[in-house]
Amino acid sequence: MESKLIADVEFTLLRQIEHPSGDVLHALKASEKSFKSFGEAYFSSVKMAKVKGWKKHKEMTLNLIVPTGAVRFVLLDDRPKSPTYNVFNEFILSRTNYARLTVPPGVWVAFQGKTDQENILLNLASIEHDPSEAESKKLEDIPFDWET
Repeated sequence: MESKLIADVEFTLLRQIEHPSGDVLHALKASEKSFKSFGEAYFSSVKMAKVKGWKKHKEMTLNLIVPTGAVRFVLLDDRPKSPTYNVFNEFILSRTNYARLTVPPGVWVAFQGKTDQENILLNLASIEHDPSEAESKKLEDIPFDWET
């Protein structure tokens, strides 16, 4: 994988506050640089070794957080005018690597479950879901080795 971060992608470590009755997991504040706007929040689960994707949004900024399990995210920048055109990035988010992955419009994303337990991601999306503003491809349409 390329080590250069895709242009406009942000990886933000998040605060976890331990408490004997249950922990507090921070997600996103309106005062943070990666906050664009709020459209909707939703959870998605992915089973061990299964892959969901590829998807690219034309307008939506994704803010992805994994509070349970572990999820591998793979991004591809195919924006022709981007300084990181054709660059892949790979991230694994979990409670031990607790962070927010901010994905701008125009970047392909796919994700894979990495544990046998429940793998859940939260997306704090900048706009409400609109099927007409996203494009999808089959996994085999973008060459990536999901077995590694």
